[in-house]
Amino acid sequence: MAGAKETPRQRMIGMMYLVLTALLALQVSNQILQKFILINDGMERTSRNFITKNEFVVTNIKSTVEEQGNNPRDVPKVSAAQEVRTATKEIYAYIEDLKQELITQSNAKNEEGAFVNSALKNTEIPGNMFANNGKGDEMKEKLNAYPVQVSQILEKIGLTGITFKPIALDAKDIEIFANDTEARAKSFTNLNFVKSPVGAVIALLSQFQNEVLNIESEALTAITNSIGSFYFKADILKGQIAAKSNVVAAGTKFEADMFIASASSSASPTMTLDGRGNVPVEDGFGKVEFTVPPASSYDDKGLARQVLKGQIVTNVGGEDQVIPVEYEYFVAQPIIKVSSEVVQQLYADCANELLIEVPALGNTYSPEFAISNGQSIKGNKPGQVTVIPGASGKVNIGVSSGGNKIGSVDFDIKPVPAPTIRVVGSNGSEIDLSQAQPVNVLSGIKVVAKPEPTFARTMSKDANFEVTGGELILLRSEVPRATVPIGSGMRSLLESARPGDDIVVRVTQVTRTNFRGNKINSEQREIIRIPIK
Repeated sequence: MAGAKETPRQRMIGMMYLVLTALLALQVSNQILQKFILINDGMERTSRNFITKNEFVVTNIKSTVEEQGNNPRDVPKVSAAQEVRTATKEIYAYIEDLKQELITQSNAKNEEGAFVNSALKNTEIPGNMFANNGKGDEMKEKLNAYPVQVSQILEKIGLTGITFKPIALDAKDIEIFANDTEARAKSFTNLNFVKSPVGAVIALLSQFQNEVLNIESEALTAITNSIGSFYFKADILKGQIAAKSNVVAAGTKFEADMFIASASSSASPTMTLDGRGNVPVEDGFGKVEFTVPPASSYDDKGLARQVLKGQIVTNVGGEDQVIPVEYEYFVAQPIIKVSSEVVQQLYADCANELLIEVPALGNTYSPEFAISNGQSIKGNKPGQVTVIPGASGKVNIGVSSGGNKIGSVDFDIKPVPAPTIRVVGSNGSEIDLSQAQPVNVLSGIKVVAKPEPTFARTMSKDANFEVTGGELILLRSEVPRATVPIGSGMRSLLESARPGDDIVVRVTQVTRTNFRGNKINSEQREIIRIPIK
């Protein structure tokens, strides 16, 4: 059988041969032996069906070649198919003659044409006919010459590389006997005919006829499939739309060509693009996909003209035709757009929330960011990123999409603006420093650090300040009378306070809590004077 994948029928025929030879190698009972005649009947029906089918295929090959105008490339295939049919008839008739000779010598059929059970059990006549008289070795030679002959016929019409396995095998070449110490040394003749009953040998000869017809069927199929292979049959049609641009702004025109694209299921075109190698082909259509690299220069509209060149090689009229392909497209310059209320400068050690977009990439934008002199936190949506710069200098943000570098943007790092120190009275209102305050108002004062308004609005997660260093001083006639740390309470100071004294607030340190909850201390020197009435 050929090296191609076997059909279910081919596997069945091969399995039947193995079963027959295995049963012959065993001393089977008379009851099982008599059933070989039933098996033989089935195989002979299969053979008749095979012959009818193969004869039809030969006729069909001839008519197909004629319908296609008797192309010189196909005309020899008609003769080849007929030659295969002739060779098959000869070997088939040869086996049939041996079968009838065996039936005659063994008197296996009575005058009515029915098989005689006693004759079917005879084991002497097959051995004498095939072993002693040399018919077995002769048949082996003819059976194994047939597949070679068919392969040679196919080669003459250009169908090379199609080979078929030998039909007549010695025991060592059959898988189920290869490791059987008793059977593997047996030759084809000894394995199949010596001490084998007539009924089993008749079925085995029919099996060999099936093997021959199966090889013929494969050969004729190969010839059929090769007819007209040099014609480009446009049997795959697709409706296509080629737009001038797949990005269209609202209010502008959509322009495109609508056309029918065709391909051939029998053709195997080769498609290539300059500099990019082979293009994968599915159903005759090439699938072009590549990452567009940045252009070396762009025009004043941010576009760079590119030309995609390639070729398609396919068999047309029996010859390979090279069809050039050229397609113009434009590479849009990927402009990086950064949106943020603090877009010009980024605050040091703060969560600067940015939206970094590349509009030219549209829905294909899949950004990744590389930060130098800082850290980043990726947002929930494409382009959202939180950048935490270092203490000073510049931050560089590298932008990539789908693994391809787009560009980078730089930002200066500016320090967090110092807060404003304010004193708040027990009523929650800011104390008017230009007016003397009664003691009861001063009893609940708080010293607070208010963030710079813009910083407070744009960086609310980082704008949490508190005064953590400094002191409150009771001053009388410019002489300090008592001192307490800020935040420890005013009672001890106010107990000895008199009208005309001053409360001096001296701030030395402010602490900011950033978006991570970390405490950042900074030195801040400020003095506030509150008169007492």
